[in-house]
Amino acid sequence: MEDEKKVHNKHTHEEHEEMEMHKHEEHKMHEHMEHEGHEMGKEHEHMEHKDHGEHKHSHAEHHKMMMEDFKKRFIVSAILTIPILLLSPLIQKFLGFTFTFTGDRYVLFALSTVVYFYGGKPFLTGMKDELKKRTPGMMTLIALAITVAFFYSVAVTFGLPGKTFYWELATLIDIMLLGHYIEMRSVLGASRALEELIKLMPTDAHLITPEGIKDVPVSELKKGDIVLVKPGEKIPSDGIIIEGETSVNEAMLTGESKPVYKKPGDIVIGGSINLEGSIKVRIEKTGKDTYLMQVVELVRQAQETRSRTQDLANRAAFWLTLIAITAGSATLGTWLYLGKPFVFALERMVTVMVITCPHALGLAVPLVVSVSTSISARKGILIRNREAFERAKDVQVVVFDKTGTLTEGKFEVTDIIPLDELEDNEILKYAAALEGHSSHPIAQGIVEKAKELGLELYEVEQSKVLPGKGVQGVINGKEVLVVSPGFLKENGLWKEDERVNKVLEQGKTVVFLVIDGKLAGALALADKIRPESREAIKRLHEMGIKAYMLTGDNAKVAKWVAEELGLDGYFAEVLPHQKSEKVKELQEKGFIVAMVGDGINDAPALIQADVGVAIGAGTDVAIESADIILVKNDPRDVITAIHLARATYGKMVQNLAWATGYNTFAIPLAAGALYNYGILLSPAVGALLMSMSTVIVAINAKFLKV
Repeated sequence: MEDEKKVHNKHTHEEHEEMEMHKHEEHKMHEHMEHEGHEMGKEHEHMEHKDHGEHKHSHAEHHKMMMEDFKKRFIVSAILTIPILLLSPLIQKFLGFTFTFTGDRYVLFALSTVVYFYGGKPFLTGMKDELKKRTPGMMTLIALAITVAFFYSVAVTFGLPGKTFYWELATLIDIMLLGHYIEMRSVLGASRALEELIKLMPTDAHLITPEGIKDVPVSELKKGDIVLVKPGEKIPSDGIIIEGETSVNEAMLTGESKPVYKKPGDIVIGGSINLEGSIKVRIEKTGKDTYLMQVVELVRQAQETRSRTQDLANRAAFWLTLIAITAGSATLGTWLYLGKPFVFALERMVTVMVITCPHALGLAVPLVVSVSTSISARKGILIRNREAFERAKDVQVVVFDKTGTLTEGKFEVTDIIPLDELEDNEILKYAAALEGHSSHPIAQGIVEKAKELGLELYEVEQSKVLPGKGVQGVINGKEVLVVSPGFLKENGLWKEDERVNKVLEQGKTVVFLVIDGKLAGALALADKIRPESREAIKRLHEMGIKAYMLTGDNAKVAKWVAEELGLDGYFAEVLPHQKSEKVKELQEKGFIVAMVGDGINDAPALIQADVGVAIGAGTDVAIESADIILVKNDPRDVITAIHLARATYGKMVQNLAWATGYNTFAIPLAAGALYNYGILLSPAVGALLMSMSTVIVAINAKFLKV
């Protein structure tokens, strides 16, 4: 039930995100920007319709349009601000010049009206959206500030005693538009990782047809088509090599820096680069099913997923808005009570409401999320669940599946034991020669070891398989057998040997070489431990994290692997459905557990764990049960993921601390707490300080590194 509940929660979370996306909240990372964009004109409505209805434009394109709109509004408003400044009495007095003419105040009113309605439109429409949803936020604050300033100034222009706020209004709108433009550029920069990934796909392919080779768009390829890929070209789509050998550069896709050798039967990924020979590839996946498109989709989902820390920031922004409105009203009332003119009290209120805009707070988390998502995608770490990714920073135990995760899932010769006069290499040469034509994993392990040592194998005559017992043949005129311990016992050839007993106790597979009826030697084989696994376990221990292993293998094998790697513990002879129970046992002891497996028979355990990590996903990246997917078969990437989670959280805390800490001294300063010391902030200076805090938060997010 626990597992089902967790699966349900995951799906509910994802469905919720999708629903929110269709309600125009798809990028919670800057909710206020979305609000501006939704009613920014028919052009944007059309863009939204395309984005959600026809899926013809990407999320990034939508933001680019909004960003350009902010840029255009800023330029127009900034140009109009120049004559507004020149016509403002306070600016003339400050700069020591006079510039007046009949009706100048009405020109000032007309220019300011354009700036208010054109430049301020994103904030006014944003406020309408926020109030409709009963979530007053950053837009409400700005809109209130510019509206109070504008209508009070209009009243002064047409007869009310007092001074106008036109220049403060114009500069405030300019600064806010510029700040939004800069922020949207930062956010858009993080989304460019997706565009770069999509650019990896070639546009054309050389399709092999009965009539010859024909160049066709990649979009027209179908499963089963055969394509020719020449040296230097990109592979058009996921497939299998059916002819030719080459090396392929997969660095941009998997993070694997070394070129990967490929031969007939090997899988190739669309977008990777063919470096050497021409190859023929049979297309297996097209369109959205390809590895690259699945990566793009995962990165897109991750960028749009809200995180718990982000929700906290949004709640903080909401309360800060209420505090700012309350503080603004209190400031107005207090100064009026103290006998100050209404204009002075109003200016203090406007400044309070401007300087406390929770802009930096609203961006503190989302920008870090965007940057960390891009970094993780470049490193071959795909985040499906941001909440689980945030939990990764607190992981205390990492549980690894054995086969295919800590080990390579193939046999390797670990010990050669001479039982007569033959040397190690001679034993291996005889055994490898005899096993050379067998596809059995043990046979392949023996042959691989001989190749590794560069041994020249003997010629074999009259070889035959002894079903379930081994293989027999003639080498150099001698009868040679490679057989199991059972065969020796049946034929009275078995003899006790401490070295053989030791490897058998370790759970290794042992085969024996018999030459002319005489026992010559033994070879012990075991599932090959990945070289990277040793470093991964060592680094986990350095981080204070325990490493456990789960395996269906027998206890002897598990014990040997655990000792070789220096694991903190292991669970052996565990059936797939029991794996989640073992994870639960560790959780019940109070540990926060990450489970690392291949995502197939490990699915229940991946779901049960606090953080489920699928390793070596290869071309099948859409593993539903995992929270984090590691593209490469490298356990060390688990450490990279944990480091990234810790670094991401650290940046979030720094940004939240800056955004909230800034407001604790900003509100009293804006309200005029230091008025008796001659320190008084105008709304424009308040707007500048607020925008600076936002830019600092954006820059800090960009410095995220692992």
